[in-house]
Amino acid sequence: MIIGVPKEIKEKEFRVAIVPAGVKALTEAGHGVLVETKAGEGSGITDEQYRNAGATLIPTANEVYHRAELIMKVKEPLGGELSLLREGQILFTYLHLAPAPELTEKLLLCKVRAVAYETVQLDNGFLPLLSPMSQVAGRMAVQEGARFLEKEAGGRGVLLAGVPGVQPGHVTILGSGTVATNAVQMALGLGAKTTILARNLRRLAELDAQFHGRLTTLALNQHNIEEELHRADLLISAIYVPGGRAPKLVTREMLSLMKKGSVIVDVAIDQGGCLETSRPTYHSDPVFMVDGIVHYCVANMPGAVPWTSTFALTNATLPYCLAMADRGFEAAAKEDRALQRGINLFDGRLVQRQVAQSQGRSCQELPF
Repeated sequence: MIIGVPKEIKEKEFRVAIVPAGVKALTEAGHGVLVETKAGEGSGITDEQYRNAGATLIPTANEVYHRAELIMKVKEPLGGELSLLREGQILFTYLHLAPAPELTEKLLLCKVRAVAYETVQLDNGFLPLLSPMSQVAGRMAVQEGARFLEKEAGGRGVLLAGVPGVQPGHVTILGSGTVATNAVQMALGLGAKTTILARNLRRLAELDAQFHGRLTTLALNQHNIEEELHRADLLISAIYVPGGRAPKLVTREMLSLMKKGSVIVDVAIDQGGCLETSRPTYHSDPVFMVDGIVHYCVANMPGAVPWTSTFALTNATLPYCLAMADRGFEAAAKEDRALQRGINLFDGRLVQRQVAQSQGRSCQELPF
């Protein structure tokens, strides 16, 4: 199979979909790998490194898309990329289609076979291709929140760690998955008072044990959210419904409960966000103010740390790419239910139930 890796075009997206070790594994298995010139530059990977690993360097994205049977990306196709996709081509990337009906429609018209990293799911519920970026985003959420709490950046002027004789900052986290757990690690590591809210009481008990009682755990309900909004210097929303829209947990009216200059980091923005006031932002202009509250809603947070993110992501995605290349798309999906769950679109059919429900569309069955 011929695998194509174009350079990412999303604003300030410096990641790339494959590293030289992945190229070597694919070429040694007998596959061809086409990498657009300078695709790895943002992640510190040179064209020479790709060439030495066995890749063919291609000067334009157009040629990569034209020649490749499988397109491997990091983020969803944008603008002119959509016109380069063709019927039957495999698209392997993060898609986050639930809040993006226009993109869904365009991909349906392309009749591609789209596998979304974020919906590849094991039988136990684990999301192996979302997890590495969730780890990065969870850790970055505290890092970025701390930065924008600085007065110069628009925040309250609170140091999350505090100092002797002065209270530390208060971090409130909505959710209990990978993003939330990594955010807890960072917040507690800084010395911040940290509270996590989740519906899964068993998971809260596990987190309480994991962090030896240093973490305050609360059931996720309206009353507890409102109580925490009074306390929070930094609110992190970290709830993910595989394939579906994020639930709206904080209304604009509820922002009045927060202290002016508090910061919200809505990690769930890829799936529409958990706040009524959230809208996607970019690394070049990451924050906006609503009613005196700083909102950080960057939809590709890990793109800011591409060296770490690229290697973490490709460690996870390569085995699935190899499986599709070695056995063919349908055979690989039949053999691996996790990969099968990752299929969102197939030859003009929408086959991911949560995406369909989020958009009010009908969901069709895979034809195999």
